Amino acid sequence: MRSVRLPFIPARARFEQDAAFWVLLQQVVVRGFVAVKFLAIGRILGPEAIGAVSIALLAVAIAESLSDTGLAQAVVQHKDAPTHSELGAVWSTLAMRGVLIGILIAALAPFMTSQFHMTGSIGLILLAAVLPILRGIASPAYFIVTRQRGFQKLAGVETSASFTDCAVGLICALSGAGAYSVLIGLVAGEMLKTTLTWATMSPRPPIRFSFHGISHYVNFSRWIWAGSVVNLLLNQFDKVVVAKLLGPLQLGAYQMSSKLAQMLLADAAIAMSQYLFPTFADHHRRDTQAAQKMFRRWMMIAVVGLTVVVIALRLLAEPLFNIVLGPAWLSAVPLFKIFVINMAIGAIIAVLVSWLRAVGLPKVATHASIIQAIVLCITVPFATHYWGVTGIAWAMTAGLASAAGWMLFRIVREA
Repeated sequence: MRSVRLPFIPARARFEQDAAFWVLLQQVVVRGFVAVKFLAIGRILGPEAIGAVSIALLAVAIAESLSDTGLAQAVVQHKDAPTHSELGAVWSTLAMRGVLIGILIAALAPFMTSQFHMTGSIGLILLAAVLPILRGIASPAYFIVTRQRGFQKLAGVETSASFTDCAVGLICALSGAGAYSVLIGLVAGEMLKTTLTWATMSPRPPIRFSFHGISHYVNFSRWIWAGSVVNLLLNQFDKVVVAKLLGPLQLGAYQMSSKLAQMLLADAAIAMSQYLFPTFADHHRRDTQAAQKMFRRWMMIAVVGLTVVVIALRLLAEPLFNIVLGPAWLSAVPLFKIFVINMAIGAIIAVLVSWLRAVGLPKVATHASIIQAIVLCITVPFATHYWGVTGIAWAMTAGLASAAGWMLFRIVREA
């Protein structure tokens, strides 16, 4: 009698270090801690404090996107693992980048507080400037573990850091630290993560500043950098407009509705891409046809699952906000209903980008981002004029749909 096996579960044990179980566990635990932290602190502090923190983190996101080296993805995708000296050059590049970003953000802090109506909140931006420095000095052995699909170890590091972030942030918020509690938690979490990358992962790179020996990564990583620059416009443009025109209070409502939709939808796909990118790449190196079959299977799961979740969240939006965040946040419900659509499309895009990078076509994702940016430039002025902040959200929907459509078209044509 033949054994019966579920279609998506291989016969080998599902708890090995490279199993998808660890990515899913990491997703549930990490996003759970993030949800608890932001929702609890949001309820305690209100929209204005969350808006002020969002502006500080916006500065970090902009600086990191403009200087993205793409080295992490290049190490994972390249046919050969980096040598000891090459790994040292990767660390030197990322450490220098992190330090320079931190110094730049600190230098621009007074200008940002005046431009985004953040009187008296310069300390938030200065504290946020510590984050890229901590990320930059982390060990690039993290990328080697990712390349080797060591998802069990990655999950341990990420969940530990997330727990620390959540616990420290909530303690600070309950102690009266205000908006600073969010950033203090983030700094504590990043500090632990950086420490764990050195303490638990190998091979450890030499700690000396050397930038030679990684030129062969440039051809791949330049497309990652280009995509990051374009994505800077796509992901942060709307927040910059809202912050500049309306200030922290309105940005807080806009950001929380977006963040809640992201936690419920897009984050799951983004976390799964940590599994899918190295997995697609590994299968593609060995058997192209099998890799394509795996990709189609994951796309089917994503589309069906996301459709069901979007319908449910739109129906439950108002009671969800009232129960979780309180009446002060009900003005964000209409935005949330739009953002669940946006985040579902973003989740599909995360799967598509994982495939494109795995097969050595990151430029297609960059081209899609450029198309999305063009759509935004055309639609945002018109939509903002007639529908205000809601129009901006719908313009984002049009741009995301255009990008996803282009990537699907190119994948089908390349098949």
